[in-house]
Amino acid sequence: MIRYTTQMDAARKGIYTEELVKVAEKERMDKEVLRTLVAEGKVAICANKNHKALDPQGVGSMLRTKINVNLGVSRDCKDYDIEMQKVMAAVNMGAEAIMDLSSHGDTRPFRQKLTAECPAMIGTVPVYDSVIHYQRDLATLTAKDFIDVVRMHAEDGVDFVTLHCGITRKTIEQIKKHKRKMNIVSRGGSLVFAWMSMTGEENPFYEYYDEILEICEKHDVTISLGDACRPGCLADSTDVCQIEELVRLGELTKRAWAHNVQVMVEGPGHVPLNQVAANMQVQQSICMGAPFYVLGPIVTDIAPGYDHITSAIGGAVAAMNGAAFLCYVTPAEHLALPNVEDVKQGIIASKIAAHAADIAKGIPGAREMDDKMADARRVLDWEAQYACALDPETARAIRDSRKPEEDHEETCSMCGKFCAVRSMNKALSGEYIDIL
Repeated sequence: MIRYTTQMDAARKGIYTEELVKVAEKERMDKEVLRTLVAEGKVAICANKNHKALDPQGVGSMLRTKINVNLGVSRDCKDYDIEMQKVMAAVNMGAEAIMDLSSHGDTRPFRQKLTAECPAMIGTVPVYDSVIHYQRDLATLTAKDFIDVVRMHAEDGVDFVTLHCGITRKTIEQIKKHKRKMNIVSRGGSLVFAWMSMTGEENPFYEYYDEILEICEKHDVTISLGDACRPGCLADSTDVCQIEELVRLGELTKRAWAHNVQVMVEGPGHVPLNQVAANMQVQQSICMGAPFYVLGPIVTDIAPGYDHITSAIGGAVAAMNGAAFLCYVTPAEHLALPNVEDVKQGIIASKIAAHAADIAKGIPGAREMDDKMADARRVLDWEAQYACALDPETARAIRDSRKPEEDHEETCSMCGKFCAVRSMNKALSGEYIDIL
């Protein structure tokens, strides 16, 4: 038997892993085509060897667009039971990945519970957990402390880790010189920036990148190269800091692939709609087709409370132009930790964006359910329509709360007997069309 270390290593050796075969079936793709894409780094199958409950997924622009749901407790909202409710609700609504961004308390049992029970890909940001794990101020931590937390997350079964490897001491001078309107808005990026500023040392995730690659190769952890300099407002979009970091992420992608470590590259947050496609294409070029994982993008800064909508607009355009993985945004973005309803709204908005993009890209089978919905609407089959809906429960509840009069129950309360579908069905079958 040929031994392999990671999904990428197996693909390069011509091996069809169990995970690859499952992904090929889901994507209706020939497994040899998929194997080639994994070998080239254009598809990542994030599958830690220690994540026993995983239902594997592929992430790549030529596959179905996947969505990620950020969850986790904070000092102000610290109920892990509620977070687990959100996790299961997210999985039931079709989220392919869960990122545990917990920043309070004993995080390890929750993380281990996720990898023991949750079938979705699990991601984390180890730099968040470093301060919590050691219970020490940021400036007192050492490079070894940070690397050891990455190792712990890998051992716990996390499928991908966001590491802000591309921000270096050079970035400190750039941020000071270019005077961004919003500076750094990445939480992980700001922590690394702060640590470098206080200690005078280089970014440990950059300086000790080879050691991190050894950890990731051993456990088959995908590195999600975090964009510390992602724009936090439209004014900072596509600026020198963002693009310079992206160039460095392209270099780090090559180094990871040389170790058979899979990579995703994280992309911008706030981007004007007319720049979204260009951002996707620049990333594809600089990072050689590595899967692009974007937050949103959020296409306007003035919609707090509705940023799941601004994100879905940007996400659809991004995915249509090459993004492979959408990080959901909820109505609580910029305002609060999301509750269960916020999570639902964020997931549905992201699923709509991903699905719309998949149709536009011509992904096999993407439009099947839309065509079934059209068939159901043509014959006014409400149960069939609910079955086709992304959120059947909400669709049913809206109709039931505003039902039409009994004598035209087959229609809805918007048109009643003026319903175009009803009129056309009757006209084409030669029936009398009663309106009043």
